[in-house]
Amino acid sequence: MQKVIHTKGKRKQAIARATLHPGTGRVLINNIALEHYSNHLSRLRVQEPLLLAGEAAQGIDLAVNVCGGGVNGQADAARLAIARALVQHNPQLKRTFDEYDRLLLVADVRRKEARKPNDSKARAARQKSYR
Repeated sequence: MQKVIHTKGKRKQAIARATLHPGTGRVLINNIALEHYSNHLSRLRVQEPLLLAGEAAQGIDLAVNVCGGGVNGQADAARLAIARALVQHNPQLKRTFDEYDRLLLVADVRRKEARKPNDSKARAARQKSYR
């Protein structure tokens, strides 16, 4: 009996929690099968770690819960959580994922810049009028 693996991934405001356990190769994201999840590009983005893992991803089930953020942020957070779970399951995948794309294992720490007081946008300077 193999243990259950819990991992998390973050991207912008999106947070994904993945649970990996022995099974038949089923992947659920927010209780929706991966084949029916979101749009085509997001689906491909989430599938990347599974395709790179190949045979290592066959005998496991993945359940991912994603909340917050937008469509692309959620896809990237789920991708990160899945990749981390697969690496914990099979440590040989770490090198493969690192060579393909470092963001599969390391979270992208960029966030939205805070809005400044008395200005309309984060970087907009107050307009000056000399008349």
